[in-house]
Amino acid sequence: MLELGVIADDLTGGMMVASLLEQEGVRCPLVTSVEALANLDKDAEAVVIGRKIRLAPPEDAVAEVRRIGEALLAKETRRLYYKYSALFMSTDQGNIGPASEVLVELTGADHVLFCTRWAGCTVYMGRAFVNSAMLHESGASRDPATPMTNSNLVEVLQAQSKVKVGSLPFRVIRGEKSQAEQYLREQINEGTSFFIADGIDDIPDVENVARLSVDTPLSAGADGLPIYLARAWQQGNRKSEPSTLLPPAPGYAAVLAASCSGKTNRQLKLFEEKYPLYRVDLLEAAKAPDMIDEIVSWASGKLEAGPVGISTTMDADGVERVQAVLGRQGAADLAEDILGKVTKRLHEIGVRKFVVAGGETSGKVIDTLGINQLQVSAFDTLGGGYCHAAGSDPVSLVTKAGGQGQENFFEEALERMRAADAQGNK
Repeated sequence: MLELGVIADDLTGGMMVASLLEQEGVRCPLVTSVEALANLDKDAEAVVIGRKIRLAPPEDAVAEVRRIGEALLAKETRRLYYKYSALFMSTDQGNIGPASEVLVELTGADHVLFCTRWAGCTVYMGRAFVNSAMLHESGASRDPATPMTNSNLVEVLQAQSKVKVGSLPFRVIRGEKSQAEQYLREQINEGTSFFIADGIDDIPDVENVARLSVDTPLSAGADGLPIYLARAWQQGNRKSEPSTLLPPAPGYAAVLAASCSGKTNRQLKLFEEKYPLYRVDLLEAAKAPDMIDEIVSWASGKLEAGPVGISTTMDADGVERVQAVLGRQGAADLAEDILGKVTKRLHEIGVRKFVVAGGETSGKVIDTLGINQLQVSAFDTLGGGYCHAAGSDPVSLVTKAGGQGQENFFEEALERMRAADAQGNK
């Protein structure tokens, strides 16, 4: 029996949750398919299934979530958790609402608490803030795939849900548990099923939401709530110790980047000062059928000397220029296709350590490599993205969401995997 089954709407977010649970002493592998659930280690207390659900058509997302939910419940999983971005990345069509509704149907839950508080993201009076800015004033409003132009999460979730959406206010969360339970019961009786939970601080806000959720079959939110769910069910009894150095993956190393966030742009600039970086011009690539061969030929002549980078990352002006010609989805699809094909070819010539920037890109890389289960490092300065695929030909990866990590993230990620190789050679 599993204590928690997490359905993550993208792979990097799922990796983060797995690493946070590992830090809490919860053995939590990440799998990328329903079929991989059959091969979980017996000591697993939780599992994360990371799939590319966030940008899928709603009908496809619902079908995918239904299949995952059914598989987790067949393993007698005590609690399900739908993991979405702390920026509530979605559209009026979904997929947070539709995915949650199908999980309500499967679990029989009469309500779901949505806890979005995580890191610099807070919620007050149902409105989301990113540090000191409201969500619609933050960089999330300019996201090329899911521009978040409304800070009112009750309205955002209601637009994509059939059930009634309400809020769990700050004053209720900070009050007595019995009073919060009474508030929820009254709201449920009046027809509300989904509740956007306010949250300013992890303790007591997220901790209190966990206490309200731990005995329910379904909850949803960002990265933070599973930490406090684990603490609530563990009651101080950890079953394992966290590890931040995984097994070795002998071979070359490469950085792949598609995120166009300001943070990734700055990280690449620092990386480029030390290592060779191939910057792909998507407009040129759209007209060049031999672009993949050119990239791989360039990389193969440099890998022996050390890591290389391949990037479709652009600044805001570059994104606007490319999207004006290829369209938003066309540009995203081309970047993903290029890096997927490059991943396959790099693996063929001996790359076994990958650092990947971008949630969708990370999913593409792992799918391309045919990986269906990953051991995940406990959360630390790499932000939860360090993982390892065991086997006769092992691969290690460090993945990150676009806006994540310190300026030297790529160098730190590469150094961690080099340290793992060195330890394995002792």
